[in-house]
Amino acid sequence: MKLTVVGCSGSFPSTESACSSYLLETDGFRLLIDMGNGALGELQRHCGLYDLDAVLLSHLHADHCIDLCGYFVVRYYRPDGGRCAPMPVYGPAGTERRLTAAHADLPTDHAMSEVFDFRTLTPGTFTVGPFTIRTEAVSHPVEAYGFRIEHGGRSLTYSGDTGVCESLHSLAEDTDFFLCEASFTHGKEDIPDLHLNGREAGEHAARARAGRLVLTHIPPWTDPGINLRDAQDVFNGPVEVAKAGAVYEI
Repeated sequence: MKLTVVGCSGSFPSTESACSSYLLETDGFRLLIDMGNGALGELQRHCGLYDLDAVLLSHLHADHCIDLCGYFVVRYYRPDGGRCAPMPVYGPAGTERRLTAAHADLPTDHAMSEVFDFRTLTPGTFTVGPFTIRTEAVSHPVEAYGFRIEHGGRSLTYSGDTGVCESLHSLAEDTDFFLCEASFTHGKEDIPDLHLNGREAGEHAARARAGRLVLTHIPPWTDPGINLRDAQDVFNGPVEVAKAGAVYEI
């Protein structure tokens, strides 16, 4: 599996990165995980506008989904070749309604579903193209999911947005690659069921025996160097901070 960090900034874009968005590819299939603020522009550095095969949304906060409104325009008003066929979009209940409300002025009440085939996430396991995806609810103020994605005997676990929770440990157990949020700073913010700090991300990785930890969703006001140090203090494996444009082979 090839993972490209399209965007990794938390809460709002930074000068260096769009918000959460990750392109996962194998066997010619392209799955986009989240599509936050600024991701649509950055995505075009890595693949064509019409090359995606499916989108997977962890939750419906704007920094994880809002650029699907722009992508609707791309697919609905395609200047060459006519309107795109519906593409699978996996998200929490109400995804179509939320995106329709955000866009506000659609040609018809069901225009979104003319180019997006909305499919509701629930905890469980399903396949998308060549990928096997396990989904579990995680701890966040809205309905939110973490994902474990497997192919060819290798695994990627993505936390989405979450506080400390047992379901994240379950998803990450013995994973090869742990893409984990680290929004908060240890000793500074302490808000349960919202986000992790660098130390908590490292503790999850250590307990799960993850092969590699990459910290993501770090907001512009959080010092990534502190979170990296805090994660390294408790996790002995390879750990780094995600950067836009980074590419990993899993």
